[in-house]
Amino acid sequence: MFMGSTNTSFTLRVTRRSPSRYGIVAAITLCVSGIVCQAPGQGSAGTDGKLEPRFLVDLPTAGMLDKGSYAVDVDFYQQGGVLVGFSAGLFERFSIGLSYGGSNLIGNDSPVMNDVPGVNVRVRVLEENVFVPALVVGFDSQGRDGQIPGSHRYVIKSPGLFGVISKNYSLMGYLSLHGGVNYSFERSDGDRDINFFGGVEKTLGPFLSLVLEYNPALNDNSDNAIGKGRGYVNAALKCMLGSGVTLAAEFKDLARNGGGATAATRTVHIEFAHSF
Repeated sequence: MFMGSTNTSFTLRVTRRSPSRYGIVAAITLCVSGIVCQAPGQGSAGTDGKLEPRFLVDLPTAGMLDKGSYAVDVDFYQQGGVLVGFSAGLFERFSIGLSYGGSNLIGNDSPVMNDVPGVNVRVRVLEENVFVPALVVGFDSQGRDGQIPGSHRYVIKSPGLFGVISKNYSLMGYLSLHGGVNYSFERSDGDRDINFFGGVEKTLGPFLSLVLEYNPALNDNSDNAIGKGRGYVNAALKCMLGSGVTLAAEFKDLARNGGGATAATRTVHIEFAHSF
């Protein structure tokens, strides 16, 4: 729901390189998370949530951070992957963030770190009102589910340039509809198509929200595609825990689009949010 709030994200993903990086990443994550958890704040799930959700599961919404707010986002994904992001609302209608991480950070295999940090920038072009949806344009170079070694791309390509609209309705709580378009710069596979996406979020009482998104992955359906051409269907159950903490249990690739996928992938996302 876009009720105005304070939020920032720092995303970390791990790829295979030196084990020392694992220690650095883990230390930063624990320190920042501990600081944020001690501060008061509200979450981004349920009818009592005061923060605008900035993501469905992988895909962006038109949610924004308020000026002077920040959030730390931590994703735990398959193959022992961890992705940590930090974002801040620097001005009204403008936020910026960085993310980094990799695979095999959890477990006994050698960590594989991402080549470069991810960068995200958002600008709110239109504010939502009774007749008009919120509109955000931005750039996000952070892909999902880990980087594929030697391929210069992530398993799920980064959004790149994107525009997204979000509209909220009162329906036994709140019902939020989202739709967008994006152009990724991960084009080493030769697929340069524009992609479209959409999703829905429904509150389930004061502290819970159910989320569903569809990414047709039109920019990843060529002969060199990872997937099977079905696109990615992802769902999540988000729970606001208080003190600026929101926890999400995510179920990704329900359509089994990924190469060799036989079941949905289970991942976890934690958001810590507060004001400066």
